[in-house]
Amino acid sequence: MLQAQQPVLKKFYYPVLPVSHLQNGPQSITMLGEKVVLWLDEKGQPAAAIDRCCHRTAKLSGGTVENGCVVCPYHGWSFNRDGKCTYFPQSQLEDPPKAYKIKAYRCEERYGYVWVALDEPLMGIPEFKRADDPSFRQIDQFYEVIHCAGMRLMENSFDGAHVAFVHHNTFGDKNDPVPPKIKITPNAWGFETFTELGVTNKLNDKVKAINVEGATTTRTVSGQWFMPFIRQSDMTYPNGLVHSIVTCSTPIDNDSCILVQFVYRSDKETDVPAATVIAFDRAVVDEDMAVLESTESDFPLDIRMRMETHMYSDQPGILMREMLLKLLADHGETEMTRPRDPSALTVTILERAKSNS
Repeated sequence: MLQAQQPVLKKFYYPVLPVSHLQNGPQSITMLGEKVVLWLDEKGQPAAAIDRCCHRTAKLSGGTVENGCVVCPYHGWSFNRDGKCTYFPQSQLEDPPKAYKIKAYRCEERYGYVWVALDEPLMGIPEFKRADDPSFRQIDQFYEVIHCAGMRLMENSFDGAHVAFVHHNTFGDKNDPVPPKIKITPNAWGFETFTELGVTNKLNDKVKAINVEGATTTRTVSGQWFMPFIRQSDMTYPNGLVHSIVTCSTPIDNDSCILVQFVYRSDKETDVPAATVIAFDRAVVDEDMAVLESTESDFPLDIRMRMETHMYSDQPGILMREMLLKLLADHGETEMTRPRDPSALTVTILERAKSNS
């Protein structure tokens, strides 16, 4: 699946920018291949529209904000959050023609970030556990570009088999490569998981982020996958600490995404400074990205094509594929992929035919 070529993926909210970044004027981002301008309206709420003036196609993100409207730098036309032109200085008309408009997108602020849906959303912005609990603090961790498909990151988040190898320098153990069993409960827009994962304390010995003594410990993990590219992993340690990670992957194009990650913690800044928590998860994310950015961004959904092989512990990833294939089918779409090497495709077809016989 090429993520920027599936129209149905535009029908979801994605976080695109910390709202604080809009304090100094309009900003531009690319989302699912579309250029988007973001700004704050007259109420201080984020607004989003196509980053293209309807007059002479200048980028609105190069302009300014006046009275809650984004102002084109080329001829000074102003547009409100609904995309309507409210003023153009070349005329004395009080109400510009209705044809003077740009495409506006649904846009909201939540959790300190700007969330945008490019088409009528199928579901709202996810409700995250711990978000409204005053006993938890939110620590913003990462806002950066990553060079892999959104589904690669999501699948990795629920893949217990990679821990022993990708994270052997931080919390994995190569001598214990068999992943724990995972319970998966599907729902309308994703699934929930539960597992108990034994981990080493190598990373904690360097970055004192969880205050658990001993060579090993156990994480009790309740996970949620929100279709298509959002997850929350709620990790509880034996000392009662809850470290709940929210990871969002917002597609830029077929090959890259905006990574947004923040965490809810049950402790206080005086217990463990936010900088220490960030350093702990930074080490883990860097290990994941070293591998994920080497993977192909054309993420195959239909396992019947046998473009990839699978094992028992891949159940979360297989369910993701099945649910996304159904989503595409329900909206009249097929999986868009890059052309394959004909010789490789021939081998795949022959192998498939042989297995079916």
